[in-house]
Amino acid sequence: MNQRTRKAVGILATVSFMAVYALVMMAVGGLLVVGRGTAFELPFYILAGLGWLPVVMAIIRWMSKPDAA
Repeated sequence: MNQRTRKAVGILATVSFMAVYALVMMAVGGLLVVGRGTAFELPFYILAGLGWLPVVMAIIRWMSKPDAA
């Protein structure tokens, strides 16, 4: 797979993952976190806000690999 194709697939994967991740975190936050106080909500939203980074970083790393010679 060449880099151009990997980038197209990676963009679709990133957008799809982010949409699903955001919906899941909103559902989890709404069911388990909201109303429990700032001491419980703040750590959850910080972790949920940073939780997508490792996955997206791995996708970007894969997308950026140079083509085989």
